[in-house]
Amino acid sequence: MHGPVSPGWLLVVVCAATGAYCLLRMRSSDEEQRRAAGGEALMGFGMAAMAVPAAVFTPPSWAWSGYAAVFGAAALRSLWAARTSAHHVHHLVGSSAMVYMAVVMAASPGGHAGHGDAGIPLLTGALLLYFAVYVLRSGVRLVPVAAGSGALGWADRPELARACRLSMGIAMVTMLLAM
Repeated sequence: MHGPVSPGWLLVVVCAATGAYCLLRMRSSDEEQRRAAGGEALMGFGMAAMAVPAAVFTPPSWAWSGYAAVFGAAALRSLWAARTSAHHVHHLVGSSAMVYMAVVMAASPGGHAGHGDAGIPLLTGALLLYFAVYVLRSGVRLVPVAAGSGALGWADRPELARACRLSMGIAMVTMLLAM
């Protein structure tokens, strides 16, 4: 996941900004949206942390186990929540992908996966396919949404929530390609 420095920093900024907006969405009056936004904030900030270029900071080897534990817990929570909402299945896949990437990074020499030489190619390909389809679907769903009226607060704007999810999907594709 740690590729060249400039794209790495761009990925960090996009993921951190997405995580920050998801924190803002947690102020919504809709309880289900608050829960989803919390999981998406965790994903955004976790992806930002994993995308920091290795030339700048190489996390200690135990950090990857920490990532796997945190996102494993998030995956279990998403699995439980998926009984009531299909949207949580996507959170389950995303959290599981983060666990997978953390395990690959932990197993790589020096905790630094190279370009295409780490991970299980079939699993990486399946995750890439899932997130590529998700990005395309999210992009198409975002196009017809008209900008919300001024009466809605920042936490309740459906077009911004969709753009947030689209950004994280693109970032996930990027991170999987860089493995």
